[in-house]
Amino acid sequence: MKKEPTKQEYAEYVEQITPKHNCIYNCIKAFVVGGLICTLGELIKQLAMQMWGMSEENALTCVTLLLVLFSVLLTGWNVFGKIADFAGAGTLVPITGFANSVASPAIEYQKEGQVFGIGVKIFTIAGPVILYGVFSSWVLGVIYWIGKVVGIIG
Repeated sequence: MKKEPTKQEYAEYVEQITPKHNCIYNCIKAFVVGGLICTLGELIKQLAMQMWGMSEENALTCVTLLLVLFSVLLTGWNVFGKIADFAGAGTLVPITGFANSVASPAIEYQKEGQVFGIGVKIFTIAGPVILYGVFSSWVLGVIYWIGKVVGIIG
């Protein structure tokens, strides 16, 4: 019969197998990778404005679309996860991280079919974001409207 470990033995075991993290090093990696993603976005914007003659507004739309496309492609090729493992929060630059979080379940559950696989699981992450984004926009709109009616907001 196997002996049950004491609390101290268990604590030592947990300490032994828990990965050690260097917070400064992780922050530097996240900063550099996040900065590279943002630099790529700025490069796309400048190219769109200078080479293709787009207005700034249209160039920014182009940046958004291309960053989402790159994120989804890298997710499909199983590269985005490796970048995220290395950079941690650095890949969570909002548009790329959101695109990855929507594409990942779609890829993972595609075997279950279009409706019950992709159709249902794609909104596992996107659904709450959309729901609470719309709801909080509505609440802020009502607060703004009340402020206008009362005269607090000019």
